[in-house]
Amino acid sequence: MVESFPTVTADSANQSEVIMHAQVETLHYDKFLALRNVDLPFYKNTITALIGPSGCGKSTLLRCLNRLNELIPRTRFKGQVLFHGMDIYHLRIDPVALRARIGMVFQHPNPFPKSIYENIAFAPRLQVFQEALDAQVEQALRRAYLWDEVKDRLCESANKLSGGQQQRLCIARALAADPEVILMDEPCSALDPAATWQIEELMRELKQRHTIVIVTHNMQQAARISDRAAFFNLEMQEGSRTGELVEYDDTSVIFSDPQQELTRQYVAGQFG
Repeated sequence: MVESFPTVTADSANQSEVIMHAQVETLHYDKFLALRNVDLPFYKNTITALIGPSGCGKSTLLRCLNRLNELIPRTRFKGQVLFHGMDIYHLRIDPVALRARIGMVFQHPNPFPKSIYENIAFAPRLQVFQEALDAQVEQALRRAYLWDEVKDRLCESANKLSGGQQQRLCIARALAADPEVILMDEPCSALDPAATWQIEELMRELKQRHTIVIVTHNMQQAARISDRAAFFNLEMQEGSRTGELVEYDDTSVIFSDPQQELTRQYVAGQFG
């Protein structure tokens, strides 16, 4: 069961500790080989950016990290993802409980068709944490810097919020489950510059207590907010173009002194 994973507190932050390790041999969507040859550690209390051209497997890898690919028909995964040293694909692991520990924020804000309050209360109710539900809702909204904007509107539909507010609501909804890892799939691509700045500031704050993995096509954003960066590219495999990991290092190295020529060309804007 997922409950066998160790419980980690905010004061045990250690950026040299590997909290997750993805070792992907292959991932197929039916006959299409989407991703291969990935060996990528994720360090605790850091922001790791997955960068590369469209279709190179960044979002596919992200979905591997909490087994969301299993929801896509005819997906075949070969490899393992270690979380606290335990393979999340083991038969004993409950994927629903796992996704509470490894939360997800999607590219487009996707609030439930419920009130602001019910959006945030959803995860605590599933986890039977209802004794202090009001306090949990408030805390999650405060941590997403949304409380002051919505505290008098909690019974209103979440769909009435602006795009940037909806995305912070989705982050607050993920936080309400108290995850250790937060996966973000281009969380700012649908937002204006002001809302993007708010989300980036929020990510910097959240990494003090959480580990964040973000997919982004915005090179400036990756350089601004991430501690480490992994560059993916497309290679010809089995007659089609397949995503592969090219280089992984500290973000400062990837953007200023990459070791691979392909990485150098990509961060310089020569393709992508």
